[in-house]
Amino acid sequence: MTRPGAVWRNWGRTVQAKPVRAEFPATADAVARAVSAAARRGLRIKPVGSGHSFSDIAVAPDVLLDLSALSGIVAIDRETRRVTFGAGTPLHQVPRLLARHGLAMQNLGDIDRQTIAGAISTGTHGTGIAFGGLATQVVGVTIITGSGETRRIGADDPLLAAASLGLGALGVLVDVTLQCVPAFHLEAVERPEPLDEVVAELPDRAGAADHFEFYWFPHTDVALTKTNRRVPETTPRRPLPRVGKFLDETVLANGVYRGMCAVGRALPPVIPAFSRLATRVTGHREYLDRSHRVFTQRRGVRFREMEYALPAEKVASAFAEVRALIAAEGWRISFPLEVRFAAGDDRWLSTAYGRPTGYIAAHRYFREDPTAYFAAVEQIMLAHDGRPHWGKLHSLGADLLRDRYPRFDDFLAVRREFDPEGLFRNPYLDRVLGL
Repeated sequence: MTRPGAVWRNWGRTVQAKPVRAEFPATADAVARAVSAAARRGLRIKPVGSGHSFSDIAVAPDVLLDLSALSGIVAIDRETRRVTFGAGTPLHQVPRLLARHGLAMQNLGDIDRQTIAGAISTGTHGTGIAFGGLATQVVGVTIITGSGETRRIGADDPLLAAASLGLGALGVLVDVTLQCVPAFHLEAVERPEPLDEVVAELPDRAGAADHFEFYWFPHTDVALTKTNRRVPETTPRRPLPRVGKFLDETVLANGVYRGMCAVGRALPPVIPAFSRLATRVTGHREYLDRSHRVFTQRRGVRFREMEYALPAEKVASAFAEVRALIAAEGWRISFPLEVRFAAGDDRWLSTAYGRPTGYIAAHRYFREDPTAYFAAVEQIMLAHDGRPHWGKLHSLGADLLRDRYPRFDDFLAVRREFDPEGLFRNPYLDRVLGL
């Protein structure tokens, strides 16, 4: 929660802001009043979620709206399995809320600290070539426009394709309706495999599994693969032993790894040895558990991230170029690259709009300067028809983004209708939308 007059910082410590004031509305009507008041005073207003975007998309120049009071289930239709949540509901609370109704979200990303509104508005996604990003699960939203008007946009409204992934540019979401599915379990197989073989087989691997991804620590020749198979909820669980999970995810993946990153920052030559060690002590697990416990992971080591969405068939060649780049430059990179997949969709500003998509994410420890590394990787991604993740670091402006999104100008027309005075603008939106 952000206190009035406080400095707001995002999780990755890439941006900060000191808004003129902060407001904490507890109802949709209170949000509308806050928007109208900001308009009368000529102030810009922005809602913030958990601050898990690495870009400055959520920076509030004037009035910051903390929507944490708009949380929980607002309505549920058991027949259609459609559930409406307050926009400020944290994703990590959703599985518990849905479980009592025998439901689950169809897919999740590997981090669940975001709010529902923040996650869908920035294009958060998981992995699985047959499954879209989180915004594709949205079948309705209620939004407060720049005039303070409350608009309900349902599943049959063509504007849902804009409003469900709107970058915060169209207004303030106060509730979100998700198309949920019957609760299910995931059978997870995590193992190290030869990197060259995995990359050569990427199309087949992505197509053969419900959910497939892999991590690669630079300076190694190993892919840490994760393959998840969806099974009915009636399938007996085989969860990770508590002690083993604590050692893997708390001691090794967060505690020990944090120390390795800190040492690597001071002594970069040790990073390759640390990376080889990481591939030997992690990535050997098989278990079966509730879907959200397999999809999501705890991330305790702060980092900075850039992620690009590519046509799925171009992922292998782009990955090979990034691998060659790191070797040629002699960089010592302690954080892994992550490769995931998603179905094509119809959300206008979705990174997967109109095409089956693969994602390559580059990371750096938050105390290291990512500038040169990210800039060089970005050029490779752009050459492969890449689209940047809206919530992660990138350098693109409207001039380049327009050519990558067929409905870009249609989205701008909706923005002008919903926010003609630019009440929800900030420097990031000015750059990426050309405002």
